[in-house]
Amino acid sequence: MAWLRGHLPNEPADNTAAPVTRVIDVEDVAMIRVLGVHDRVLGQVEKECPRVSIYARGNQISVSGDPGNVNEAIDLLDELIDLARHGVEVGAGEVSQAARIRQESEEAAADVLAHPIISRNGRTIRPKTLGQKKYVDSIDTNTIVFGIGPAGTGKTYLAMAKAVEALDNNEVDRIILTRPAVEAGERLGFLPGTLAEKIDPYLRPLFDALHEMMNPDIIPKLMASGTVEVAPLAYMRGRTLNNSFIVLDEAQNTTPEQMKMFLTRLGFRSKMVITGDVTQVDVPGGQSGLARVVDILDGVDDIHFERLSAKDIVRHKLVSAIVDAYARFGDGSGGTK
Repeated sequence: MAWLRGHLPNEPADNTAAPVTRVIDVEDVAMIRVLGVHDRVLGQVEKECPRVSIYARGNQISVSGDPGNVNEAIDLLDELIDLARHGVEVGAGEVSQAARIRQESEEAAADVLAHPIISRNGRTIRPKTLGQKKYVDSIDTNTIVFGIGPAGTGKTYLAMAKAVEALDNNEVDRIILTRPAVEAGERLGFLPGTLAEKIDPYLRPLFDALHEMMNPDIIPKLMASGTVEVAPLAYMRGRTLNNSFIVLDEAQNTTPEQMKMFLTRLGFRSKMVITGDVTQVDVPGGQSGLARVVDILDGVDDIHFERLSAKDIVRHKLVSAIVDAYARFGDGSGGTK
């Protein structure tokens, strides 16, 4: 077989340590899943582990260079091969996350990035960062979970995936997805159309995510039967929500009174996940119920606050850089819509 990748190893940083070469045999995983398109995975491994050169031939991957860095690269490659064995589509992002997990945790990358939530149409939804895995685990072990962090960290998407999983497993009887329609305010009456048509733009992101996780053909039937409900936060008033998985999105745009109203809707055998970004408050007067509740409920048993950061953003890599840059600038615009 032709060489897939190859070049001479770089000079080791420590001239007293002779370069070494180590070889991994990859027998039970298709090499393309480990190499990546145009060997991008191996190229990303070289970026994460400086002063090594990596090349592949047949079912073998060779790593050459400084002994310490070679060992680091081999360990990282072992993690990536394990991810491929678990069915994860390995790319440059997975390489970076696996390297970060090795630095920040004692967990194996496969235990974090290969954790399946639901599978639909040949696609499996999984946590993509260590922070996301902690968030998902906290939903499993707590009745009320707050996911707080910038946009792109998967707060709402993963919460909805967990809701669908709970419904699939008959852990709940229904899913309720809600968010405040803050920007509408008093202007709602001036918008054309029925009330449902006026509210629809504020709920559309929830519908879009729902269509990715459930068969679109059955969603209207589930909504007609009340098994799935997507509604503005105002519709929650006066209700007790039993046997339900409830997700409140854009919670930074609730008032303190609305947040209290929502939390006290919790019924028996139900679970709540509240998501939001405290740097993106649009509520009039700036009094965010999400920012206030952190001080009120932090430390209460069976309520967990999971704080995600720019490291957990899984959009284009520039989004994370932009969020970090705004945070350093200090103008309070650390998130994105």
